[in-house]
Amino acid sequence: MPSLTAARRRLRGDGGFTLVELLVVLIILGILILMAVSSYLGFRERAANAAARANLRAAIPAAEAYYSVASTYVGMDSTALQAIDAGLSPSLTVVSATDTSFCLTDQVSGARWSVFGPGPRVPVDYYNNGTCT
Repeated sequence: MPSLTAARRRLRGDGGFTLVELLVVLIILGILILMAVSSYLGFRERAANAAARANLRAAIPAAEAYYSVASTYVGMDSTALQAIDAGLSPSLTVVSATDTSFCLTDQVSGARWSVFGPGPRVPVDYYNNGTCT
């Protein structure tokens, strides 16, 4: 049976972590967290860009339907497009509409994209701004 003195020595012994070891672990955790946050922010930005472009892609048929009824794009606004397709993004706006062309823009989480029409070109010309230029 071990003595009481030996048991006390084991409890007071060198079984803990040193300050340097704890600092190394904290530094490694900090680096891992930094990598995860930067990856997440990049993912968020790409998702917002894709969502804005998808919203514009969905609005092009509504704009074409407006033209087929009115024979012009003049007077087309987001309310008219929502009347044609209620599933369009509420942040969709019509920047300009002439007799033969239109410019639509949408913003999702700070990502602003625009598309110039009529009809999508192959590939579709999306602009990373709100002016179709």
